Amino acid sequence: MLRLDPIRPIANRFCRLVGLPRPELTDLAIERWEISPAETREVPPVIALPGQAERITRTEFAPIEAVLQSLAGDPAEFIPATMGYRLRDVDFVDGALYAGGAELHLRRRQRSHLTHHHPRDSISGALYESWVGNRWFGNWLLDDCLSYRLAEEYGQPVTSTPPRGGHVPRYEELLSMNPQRIGDVHFDELILFDDHHNNSGRLARAQDMRQRLIAGHELTPCPGVFLYRGRSGDARILENEDEIAEKLESQYGFRIIFAEDHSVDELICACGDTMIIAGVEGSQLNHGMAVMPPGGTLLTMQPADRATTAMKLLTDRWQQRFALMVGHGTAEGFRIEWSEVQATLDLIL
Repeated sequence: MLRLDPIRPIANRFCRLVGLPRPELTDLAIERWEISPAETREVPPVIALPGQAERITRTEFAPIEAVLQSLAGDPAEFIPATMGYRLRDVDFVDGALYAGGAELHLRRRQRSHLTHHHPRDSISGALYESWVGNRWFGNWLLDDCLSYRLAEEYGQPVTSTPPRGGHVPRYEELLSMNPQRIGDVHFDELILFDDHHNNSGRLARAQDMRQRLIAGHELTPCPGVFLYRGRSGDARILENEDEIAEKLESQYGFRIIFAEDHSVDELICACGDTMIIAGVEGSQLNHGMAVMPPGGTLLTMQPADRATTAMKLLTDRWQQRFALMVGHGTAEGFRIEWSEVQATLDLIL
């Protein structure tokens, strides 16, 4: 019979209501260790035509000041360490971890009860999933799949993410990922990671991931690949996307691909030996980033009211360059002039 464990969620809710400080889950670790040390690294600037930043009216995922600041790069940015944490007596219920007065949410809650049942099953494991990885495919591929390598090194990899469809199963196969999938569960012992920073250890795991993906594939060299976004996902509708794709193909020899219409293996063969991946900013570009060689460039096309440099964190990690074009209009419909595409390619090539 399940028993109620009301103390943790009620205490956490009370602390939020009255504004009391709450510990971070990792503050409760019985052991912590450094996996990759902190360091200072050069972070390259964004490639963009003059005046692009001035077009931005609203940003996504970060304040406009932070996005504008990231455009300049940093010749000596401090990169924190990658850390591991060992905890005991942790409940995982309805997508959230509870221990003492701390909690960590990894997905939206499906239930709204103040109390939760103490899980029947008890296990130990190393958790590699994240909130953003559960929300966006691209973060699962280029964030969580890197953390999986740490989980398999330090324990039994576990995830609450159910088996996904689409491209995910083949990526898991190529990356030799075989996690234990969990529901509500009690962790006798749980290992967590602070694995968010582009230090040398994480950059090395990114290149290891690329090598795992391209191994055994016959890569097809080409000048560039344009990955269509079309009307999929959150609205970012490039009204002249067809025109740009056709001219990239006819004038520059780009390969034009709808990622949804191709297998993982076909995408790897197409993108693994090109130096430019282009398209409207979105998850479809992550297929190309994952296998494009170091030194290649991700060329993103974005609406003025949904600008972001979030993918620059990923290109920095994969040792690639990040280029930005900001169009005229909104996410519901914007345009980018072909002349500006040509001028941006001149900066890249």
